[in-house]
Amino acid sequence: MTRLFIYYPEDFGDLPVDVIHMDLRFSVHDEYTDVSSRMHVRVRDAAVTRLDLNARDLEIQRAECEEFPALTEYDRGRHLLSFLFERPVPGGTDLHLVTETRCRPTDHLLEGLYYDVTPPGAPPTQITQCQQWGFQRIVPCFDDMTAKCTYQTTIIADGRYTDLISNGDPLSEIQPGSGGRASITYSNLKTPMAPYLFFLGVGTYASFRREFEYPDGRTFLLELLVPPGSDAGVVQSALEVLADGVLWVYLFTGPEMYRDRPRRRRIYDLCRERDLAKASGDRETTDELRRRLAGEIREITPGYAYTGAIYREIGMQNSDYGGMENVGNTTITTNRIMPVPQMTDRAYEYMVRVKVHEYYHNLNGSEVTGKSPFELWLNEAVTVHVEDAYFAFLFGDAYARLQTVIDLVAPEGGTFALDAGAASMPIEPDGFNDPNELITGVTYVKAPEFVRMIERIMGPEAFARALARYHHRFAHANASRQDWLDAMEEEANRSFGRMANLWLKQTGFPTLRLSRRYDPEMRTCTLILDQETPHDAETWEFPLVIALMDRNGTPLAERTHIVTGRHEEVVFEGVDRPAFVSANRGYSFYGRLDDDASVEERFMQVRLDSDVIGRFCALQALAEREMIALLEDRSAVPSEGFCDLWYECVSDPALMAEAGGQFLTIFETVNDPRYAHHYTALYEARRRLIHGIAGRHQDGLLHLYTTYAAAPQGRSPAAIKARQVKSVLLSTLAALDTGEVHTIIRDQFETAVCATDRLVAFALYLDSSAPDRLSMLESFERDSCSHPVSWESYLATVGGIRAPDALHLIRRAAASPTFRIEQSNDQRALFGRFARNRAISLETEEGRDYLADVLSDLATVNEYNTVGALEVFGALDLMEDVYQAPLVGVLLRIMRSADPVQQPSVYNTVRRLLHGAPRAVESYRRECGPAPECAEVPPPPAP
Repeated sequence: MTRLFIYYPEDFGDLPVDVIHMDLRFSVHDEYTDVSSRMHVRVRDAAVTRLDLNARDLEIQRAECEEFPALTEYDRGRHLLSFLFERPVPGGTDLHLVTETRCRPTDHLLEGLYYDVTPPGAPPTQITQCQQWGFQRIVPCFDDMTAKCTYQTTIIADGRYTDLISNGDPLSEIQPGSGGRASITYSNLKTPMAPYLFFLGVGTYASFRREFEYPDGRTFLLELLVPPGSDAGVVQSALEVLADGVLWVYLFTGPEMYRDRPRRRRIYDLCRERDLAKASGDRETTDELRRRLAGEIREITPGYAYTGAIYREIGMQNSDYGGMENVGNTTITTNRIMPVPQMTDRAYEYMVRVKVHEYYHNLNGSEVTGKSPFELWLNEAVTVHVEDAYFAFLFGDAYARLQTVIDLVAPEGGTFALDAGAASMPIEPDGFNDPNELITGVTYVKAPEFVRMIERIMGPEAFARALARYHHRFAHANASRQDWLDAMEEEANRSFGRMANLWLKQTGFPTLRLSRRYDPEMRTCTLILDQETPHDAETWEFPLVIALMDRNGTPLAERTHIVTGRHEEVVFEGVDRPAFVSANRGYSFYGRLDDDASVEERFMQVRLDSDVIGRFCALQALAEREMIALLEDRSAVPSEGFCDLWYECVSDPALMAEAGGQFLTIFETVNDPRYAHHYTALYEARRRLIHGIAGRHQDGLLHLYTTYAAAPQGRSPAAIKARQVKSVLLSTLAALDTGEVHTIIRDQFETAVCATDRLVAFALYLDSSAPDRLSMLESFERDSCSHPVSWESYLATVGGIRAPDALHLIRRAAASPTFRIEQSNDQRALFGRFARNRAISLETEEGRDYLADVLSDLATVNEYNTVGALEVFGALDLMEDVYQAPLVGVLLRIMRSADPVQQPSVYNTVRRLLHGAPRAVESYRRECGPAPECAEVPPPPAP
């Protein structure tokens, strides 16, 4: 079999040199940029006769070594600029490699230097994206995560630009030059950084600044660069969100973060008071609060403090990512950088998360960096772990954790679905074609869950100390996963090697089957655990948090058990018979739990469990039971008991205030393999289940909707949770599809004062039978065209339509003059959402044809988003037989449109999908004949 990946771990070794410093000079023009580089390197122990610099799609104008004569060769196919020395260069020798090159930005290849959206009348905005190998598209370099060095960067560009930006501190303001040009020089000598963290940007922005003051009085500047004309009040709100995250990281992370928590909270509150007094000009109050803070801060050991003079967030309209850390300069998609009125609540929550995430990367990822792309997870997992903690600080532990659990189990884009798919890769993959393939839910959800399991086993206090030890030990250096594990093991006094190797190198996840028996004479409760793994993988090691609960919802006993084998027993002694078992509390392990609880016990758990996640999972198990009954009998109706239980939950104000409306989620999926990938049937079953709830409790739901509609507006966690409940109530009533409900939906659309309410109403109305639904679509489309945030929401909503004319409306949106296929946001919102609309994109002939057309075109425009859309084929071999051969045909069309050299990620991802679907490929062979692309796919195993 030919290689399924281009790059494997053995392709990454030690560099022959240490990179010390780079002096860079960029002369930026509208269509090209000339780059002069003088790179200082020091040969390591062994003498060298050649040095290979990464250089991708560059025009080489000059290349020489100052100290040693050398010939140079440029291999465009391998993207290498080689220095061939006339005689060996001894170890320890300092060299200066000088190059002069030209790079050319594009409008759709979002790596290296590319064009971003430009304000009218301004010179073209150009920014860089170097994660992971974009730097070599700008300048010849050692584009390796271990090539950490300092930089001095000069930018010369059109004098009409408002901002010329790079890493470090400016040595002066922008200086005017001849011919309408201007220049500025940045010095980044404090924090050596990996090349993927380099940033260059020239653009026309509105600049907003805010001084950040630590409790001890140290200050630095926070700056946002956003589109001209941005509302100052909105930008100020964004700066406050950023400042809050910076303060939280300082006070609530670090080696002793769990000590003196009340004092830390007091300091947090005093800082907010001080900032308000400072902003109002009340010097006396400000000085008094500063004195109090100076005394308080001496009593704690704080966490990370920023080391630069300015921390900048830059709005990027076109990007494959929501955000990207670049030492001192973080880029965040403009649609998520500030809380514009058009932003939905979920987008606002993302904004809160991404700001603290990218800021924390200054420590975890920038100061301490993984050694290779195979350890990208090491940069991201801990950072997401901290991001989750901050989000829980603001929104509550239950709400934050439930949001993550829903991201795990959701059928559309959920991490379990991705991780079980044929193209899934482990956290540390066997190989990759492009580093962008590592930017997935496996890296950003599964890897943080691995970190969380380590924390659960060793305890949060020990974990905090170990993490601080790791950051101190590898400050301004690179670290391997073993380096991280060593720090954990030293503090925990136990080995995590086996556990780590399993979780980092295996795809999929365990299913834990739990049964129980009780001995009344001995008063012992025995839990029997049987671990199932996919494809006979080794058994995982993970923490299982279990509690035995009485009929009042009070724990009789609770413990954390470390599961290691296929069959284990956990014995609780001296306990009364439990009313129910609350297992996997807080979703303590990454995997599925299948227990033998009775229906009565599940009802009791939904009502009484003190763990919100346990209540949610019990409700999901009952919902799946209802769904399977509806799938098995098309004339069946939902049970009254379940409908009443769901209504009881939505009527519980305390539960809704803690968990939000997300608690009431009913997924369009079941775990039963007979139906798990019958997407149209699942859609119909869920629709009938929701209709049953709405029909039985219509009056009560209407009353609750009216109550929540009168709740206070705003962006507070309480207001967001209340709106979430209101949205669930309206979505449930919408299943009735009556004129009365249509009126309510339309009224919400027309009177909404926030984007979430309006968008929810728009989506529900489009999927209704209302006769004027298309007039609403036209109205929303007109309004959305003028604002990129609204336009993204409009496209995503249209991409998810289930109405009979869905494909017509999706094509209509793609044909709009406002739609731009080179814009990543447009691609993701419309085509990515359509691809995940599986009942249409996979299970209708017209939808399959359109999906093949769309992804074939997109493959040559944006590999990253194309590969993301291909995830919908991950369960191809488990779909109904009638769809398998046609979908193999779709994959072959996409594969044939992709050049294996120019689009290797698309090409090889399709190959992996075909290898993972032998039944479907065999069906295609029977119906359509052999295909050369499938020659390597073995026949399916015998049943």
